[in-house]
Amino acid sequence: MNRKLLMAVATMALTFLIFPHAPLLAQASAPKQADLVVEKSSKYTFLETVDRLTTEAKERAWNIPVIHDLQKSLAKSGKNVNPVTVIEICKPEYSGQILELNYERMISVMMPCRISVYEKTDGKTYVSLIDGGAMAKNMPDNIKNIMIAASDEIFEIVKKVTD
Repeated sequence: MNRKLLMAVATMALTFLIFPHAPLLAQASAPKQADLVVEKSSKYTFLETVDRLTTEAKERAWNIPVIHDLQKSLAKSGKNVNPVTVIEICKPEYSGQILELNYERMISVMMPCRISVYEKTDGKTYVSLIDGGAMAKNMPDNIKNIMIAASDEIFEIVKKVTD
């Protein structure tokens, strides 16, 4: 099982390294790496989307260890970007099942889960997230089942604000 888990993590890491080239890979009939990142349009304003997502996550017993205001962070370096907030969420019910194990702890590199909220130049607010279920496809069954359950619940949280 160690080898299978290590290979799955290495594959995911490689996916993220080559993600900027995903459209080229899709044209070359490679697996659609872009399907790992899901983007949905919000039916609310930027601030209301962030507020509703955090409220919904808390109501479902997800912890919110950090909320990153990337617009503010980048402004400190002289960069002017549209609003971008990354909400880190973690549910011990899921993360604990992985972190209580030994070799599976390497999955912690993907923790906590994240939901990104941002405005594009069209003035609309969007929400994006990693599809943990798709990412878990090649994981050992115990990890795959946990990641799918967590991902499904995160998608339910996001549905509360998207079209």
